[in-house]
Amino acid sequence: MKYMSLAAAGALAACATQTGAPAQYDVVADVQSNTTMTITTADRASAVIARLPEAVSNNAVAAARVDGRAMAYSFAGLHAGKTWRDLTADAYECDLAAGQCAEIAGLPDGVGRLAAVAATLEDRIYIFGGYTVAGDGSETSTPEVWIFDPAARTYSRAADMPTPVDDAVALPVGGRYIYLVSGWHDTDNVDLVQLYDAQRDEWRQATPWPGAPVFGHAGGVIADPPQTGGPQMAHMVICDGVKVVPGSKPGEDRRFEPSAECWEGRADIAQPEIIDWTQRDSLPPAHYRMAATGSARLGLTVFIGGTDNPYNYNGVGYDGAPSAPSAHAWGYDFTAREFAVLADPDTGTMDHRGLIEWNGRFVTLGGMNADRQVMDAVIAHDIGLTE
Repeated sequence: MKYMSLAAAGALAACATQTGAPAQYDVVADVQSNTTMTITTADRASAVIARLPEAVSNNAVAAARVDGRAMAYSFAGLHAGKTWRDLTADAYECDLAAGQCAEIAGLPDGVGRLAAVAATLEDRIYIFGGYTVAGDGSETSTPEVWIFDPAARTYSRAADMPTPVDDAVALPVGGRYIYLVSGWHDTDNVDLVQLYDAQRDEWRQATPWPGAPVFGHAGGVIADPPQTGGPQMAHMVICDGVKVVPGSKPGEDRRFEPSAECWEGRADIAQPEIIDWTQRDSLPPAHYRMAATGSARLGLTVFIGGTDNPYNYNGVGYDGAPSAPSAHAWGYDFTAREFAVLADPDTGTMDHRGLIEWNGRFVTLGGMNADRQVMDAVIAHDIGLTE
């Protein structure tokens, strides 16, 4: 696996600036053999491989295999108008190899929502929460959990979240459990880590999130292979998002600010409610609504896109300035316990709720582009890594 650590990347960039080296190369390093290679911009691409039936953003995404084919799914989100009237419960199915997408039955209650999140366990997709927006601007976190069967294209209802959250991170482990980490509940962020047991259809609380409670954060998880006589560990990392900062004086409004924190968690899958959290170096600068997923193949959690100027849902920042998407990719290496700079995608995108690994690339469904337009593009991002 070849890439460059953040520290090495910064040193190399400084060297290139001093020597006048051309900027059209990404230099990456093999941290184990201490060798380097270069990837020119022509060696990587962000290819549109399909189009959704309708543009959508802030949508829950997940993948499953159906009859041996890799299928990607989008649930709920925000359509192109970007007003409260454009929230949707629609769902789409994409055959990634065929490059074809189609509309399927939407969420059963028909309630449009933003910032839901999805995760796959044993070829079932679990869709959690989100929030609704009323005409007066009031927002409500939704408690529902839906189970989608991709083969039958049917939904069933699971036990509601004890504390409804939106803009959370969902991490599936052990073929049985899903962690819901932090997120927004109605009026504020929470530090909860809610653990769903799919076999029992029940919830319990895991070790709380140790950082500033956040929404719009991103993360991924990988698990050790099962062992005889030893624990099977899950390794997760979660970064960034938005924290709430109280006003400095009585009567002063609270502020929504980027949270530059990354935490790595380790849990024995036999005792999943106990998480050992350790703070790690954060991504510079903090990002919001990145696409992320854990890659067992690479031993990384991959982060793509997002923005460093957080907003509610229309792409205009809380500070009143238009938000711009990032065209960067990072990977957290669970062995080295540090971040690496990956080959940047060609296209900056933001407003994501998940990332799908497929055929050596990483796929986003919808999102927003540099003009803050809601997209219908299914994009396969090449981050320049092979095993």
